Amino acid sequence: MILINLLPHREERRKRRKAAFYAGLGLAAAVGAGVVALWYGVLQQMISTQQARNEFLIAETRKLEAQIKDIATLKAEIDALKARQTAVENLQLDRNVPVHILNELVRQTPEGVYFTSLKQEGQVLNITGITQTNERMSEFLRNTGNNSEWLTRPELVEIKLSNAQTTAAGRDQRKLFDFTMRISVKRQADQPGSAASAASAPAPAGTATASR
Repeated sequence: MILINLLPHREERRKRRKAAFYAGLGLAAAVGAGVVALWYGVLQQMISTQQARNEFLIAETRKLEAQIKDIATLKAEIDALKARQTAVENLQLDRNVPVHILNELVRQTPEGVYFTSLKQEGQVLNITGITQTNERMSEFLRNTGNNSEWLTRPELVEIKLSNAQTTAAGRDQRKLFDFTMRISVKRQADQPGSAASAASAPAPAGTATASR
């Protein structure tokens, strides 16, 4: 018996190919979507890990900043303590300097020079007084500038004719000169044997009146 296929076989084959194509396309799409989903998951994991690292670094940075602030505070406190220690040591060393200053003034002041005020401000001694002549004033400046162990760099600020005058033997009047000067005071630490000198008794400093 002879069988004759009257169906459109070409159309049927075309449908099968199209179905296979769409099936392959769907499978490829599914595989692609799976790969993308897997890669997205990997990226999310990497991002989470990096975020965790960033948060850790931020936390550690904040800890270091706090430690740096503490170190800066400690350093400031140490510097302040050192400054106080230095000030105390300087006061301890310089406590007997006024005695030496007065002794030097007595030794270096020539006849005819009189002090009306002495005032020490730091390492500077301000002196006001009266002198009989300019020559005696010049001698005093030379003595304090060249011969003194405790006084240095004398500076004559002002000298002028005084309103006060003296009478000698009731006959002639002598002219007097008012002067103002500054003298630098050497520190106790600059003197030889300062450690032994620092153990001596303290003496008051400030404004005093002396004459010679």
